[in-house]
Amino acid sequence: MDLTRRDFLKASSSGALAGTALGTLTAVGASLAPAVAQAQQLRIEHAKATPSVCPYCSVGCATLVHTVEGKIVNIEGDPRSPHNEGTLCPKGAAIYQLHVNPNRPTKVLHRAPGATEWEVWDLERAVSRVAELVKKTRDETFVERLENGKLVNNTTAIFSLGGATLDCEWNHAQQKLMRGLGVVAIENQARI
Repeated sequence: MDLTRRDFLKASSSGALAGTALGTLTAVGASLAPAVAQAQQLRIEHAKATPSVCPYCSVGCATLVHTVEGKIVNIEGDPRSPHNEGTLCPKGAAIYQLHVNPNRPTKVLHRAPGATEWEVWDLERAVSRVAELVKKTRDETFVERLENGKLVNNTTAIFSLGGATLDCEWNHAQQKLMRGLGVVAIENQARI
């Protein structure tokens, strides 16, 4: 479609007039709140609202997850929360995409060293392989004492990176596991 300068100016001026008219309505005291409330009500009219918490940073912003027949249709900030009073940051506002995204991987993919193709692994096989490699690496690189005799009980060959979309409980369990293995390099994606 070719857009001429004249068409652009016409469209711009109508948008400006609509904005001016809207501004004038609010200036004279006309409230759009009932229309906004009506639209909000229609959007989630038959949805079940379940309180939840944003999975990203450690603030713990409250959310409302709206579902219809078990399917998530909307996620928004919970106005009853003293932390966020119904607002969410850009990451929090995108929580819906964390759950409902056609590009989200749902299978474990493995590509062997030197291979050019991915192969689908079942979760049990993938977890067993990760555990096997972690144990092998720890056994080969574990240092109990330094040369001067100081007790350190660590391995510097494993790095742990937690995720901001993991909940606090999972990150806590991951920290305990990594520290128990003697891993020194522990970080969380939320801090990077």
